[in-house]
Amino acid sequence: MSKGFQPTPEQLALAAERKLQRAEKAKHAALDAAREEEERSRIISRKWLDTQKHSPSVEGQRVRVMTWNLLAQCLVRRELFPTSDCLKASQREHMIYREILSHNADICCLQEVDRTEKLLPVMEKAGYSTVFAAGPRKKHGCLIAFRKDLYSCTRTTAILYDEQQVRSDGSDRARVGSSFRTKNIGSLVALRRAGMVNDGVIVATTHLFWHPSYTYERTRQAYILLREVIKFRDADEECRRWPCIFAGDFNFQPDDPAYSLLVGETLTPAEETRLAVSRVVHVTIDPEVPITSNTTVEEEEGVESAETDPDRIITNARPADPEDGLLTTPELIELFEKLETPISAYDEGQRARNEVAEQGLTFGSRVSVPSTRKGAFEPNYTSYTHYWKTVLDYIFVLESRDRPVIVEKLAKPHPVSAFDSGLPRKGVCGSDHVSLATELFWPIT
Repeated sequence: MSKGFQPTPEQLALAAERKLQRAEKAKHAALDAAREEEERSRIISRKWLDTQKHSPSVEGQRVRVMTWNLLAQCLVRRELFPTSDCLKASQREHMIYREILSHNADICCLQEVDRTEKLLPVMEKAGYSTVFAAGPRKKHGCLIAFRKDLYSCTRTTAILYDEQQVRSDGSDRARVGSSFRTKNIGSLVALRRAGMVNDGVIVATTHLFWHPSYTYERTRQAYILLREVIKFRDADEECRRWPCIFAGDFNFQPDDPAYSLLVGETLTPAEETRLAVSRVVHVTIDPEVPITSNTTVEEEEGVESAETDPDRIITNARPADPEDGLLTTPELIELFEKLETPISAYDEGQRARNEVAEQGLTFGSRVSVPSTRKGAFEPNYTSYTHYWKTVLDYIFVLESRDRPVIVEKLAKPHPVSAFDSGLPRKGVCGSDHVSLATELFWPIT
């Protein structure tokens, strides 16, 4: 019987060499792909700042939470970001994924989330479950993500600010007391902690109305959010001792009346004036309001460019009448005083590390505000673009009645030199906002 084909030693050597060449080629291709992925997802890394310590013998719940406005792709306008070099989705998305995951957070609060078909698989692969909510006919919304091995979601709800009442008397419009129909929402979840008996956390995220001149409407929305977080917590007996975190893009600065009322500060004369001049009724509330501008109704951030509306003036609105039901300043103060008062993780944490102010990393290091006033130790910037350089994002914590929070760590703010001529920017940050992150601890009593 004839023998089968038997390759010669030379043929075997040649085959082995070709196999080695293919393996080497595949290795180089993988390295090239890895380098390409590294380059397109490159961002400025964040340092963590230790703030407060507790006794290691104390048992409790520790949670790392981050919040970030992603800059929805549907809102991107070249005229709003003239210095940016990465406004296309393909240029930003991998930077966004890396930023979110780099914090290694237990809970993520994200705003201006669109393109969910891209983001949700990334979050799922990283071990997160997600809850997404959006206002009516909005192309973007708010997303809460939580590690599925640490938490289970027991309840969810969404708050549509346009429909929430702030008084019990008067007409339907007066009971709502709104100055602008904004379609903004808050999203709330109750998360039970795995392996811990009757313990968990209430988490809310929101994106308040963006228009700078509508101070009253944002203050109204901030009050509703705090009120509804407390109601949501207290609606379930199991959750009443759980701490609450509400984080997001609040679209107000630390020297804004909404911030001051939220954290229990007295209003300054300047803040009272800003509230007073913003008590108007927009055509979205009263269709009989005369039209004074033909520009698109300013319901979405970025609808009007900085060039066409540099001062963000109020248009298509009239001064409010008593029948409109807008809350007076004394009424707002009284409503906030009836609620529990949250703390800001960054203001609380950075206050314990005075050197961050000396490094120019706090709001009070660049704006004239007394260091004793709450808000002075918020980050220097959480939004930095060619036109807007400000603080808009926060992580607020509502302590449970007998479990004070300890702010253990913070993602350190960037120095202003890191932002170059404005965000988004390749190799720096994929959004016009800067993410915030903190590590919190609650003892078990």
